[in-house]
Amino acid sequence: MEKSSEIAENNFAPHIALVAVQIFFGCAPVFGKIALQAFPSFAIVGFRVCLAAVAFSFLAYLKSGNLALENRKDYLYFAIFSLFGVVINQLFFFRGLELTTATNTSLLAVTIPIFTILISAGLGNDRLTVKKILGTILAALGVIYLVDPRKASFSSATTLGDIFIILNSFSYSIYVAVSKRLITKYGAMKSLAWLFIFGSIANLPIGLYFMQSVEIGNVSSKAWLALAAVVIFPTILAYYWNAWALARVEPSIVAVYIYLQPLIGFFTAVIFLGEKLTFQIFISAALIFLGVFLVTRKKKEING
Repeated sequence: MEKSSEIAENNFAPHIALVAVQIFFGCAPVFGKIALQAFPSFAIVGFRVCLAAVAFSFLAYLKSGNLALENRKDYLYFAIFSLFGVVINQLFFFRGLELTTATNTSLLAVTIPIFTILISAGLGNDRLTVKKILGTILAALGVIYLVDPRKASFSSATTLGDIFIILNSFSYSIYVAVSKRLITKYGAMKSLAWLFIFGSIANLPIGLYFMQSVEIGNVSSKAWLALAAVVIFPTILAYYWNAWALARVEPSIVAVYIYLQPLIGFFTAVIFLGEKLTFQIFISAALIFLGVFLVTRKKKEING
């Protein structure tokens, strides 16, 4: 069992999965902004969490034939992890997105890996090394240079939204830092089924309440497609591959890949929106990739 785990940690598959996760999560603000034109933020979260619960439960049942957990106390742990990774995280992100700017959101997201590494190291789930600290700082500086703090607007008009984004970051960091053991034990599919089932208990009534203000007949097909995209890409696909990778690498590695999100967003704008490549993008990319490399690089053992 230990050998297979070591092989899994040493291959490139978790890293490829984490790059895909950042692409999927990077779609969230774009699809989310379109969906927010027709749906309240809490209604979007309700759709997102409940449909993901149905999807993961169905897939987990097909895979293993049941959803039961081995120990009763694990249900409580999943309920707690769901509170941080699905409920608080989702509600604060979309509400914050309504009340602050995209630039502010990107800048404040640099706190996620920092929170994750500190929490994980404090709990003994990660090793806090000089290399990881340096790598995290370099990648964070790359994101800050790319987004450009001068474009941010930290004023009284965005204060509440900024606080919500920070709380979203802190909540997600707790989930990544503490959930590794159970996800490794039960696998990504069953773990996510229970995470989203517990998440639905809180988000379903909230979502239904806010959906009362929506005139369904007036919702455009564009808004429905954006809502579907939010459910599929930054929820089902992103959470699955993120959990799958988390079962195979340290929480700090999962977290530091988040720094690729704004970089992916900028290159997407170049490809699809015709924006120009700048020297700033290449400098930022170098800092981010160097930071990610330092955090994810494993020290080679010397056989003597």
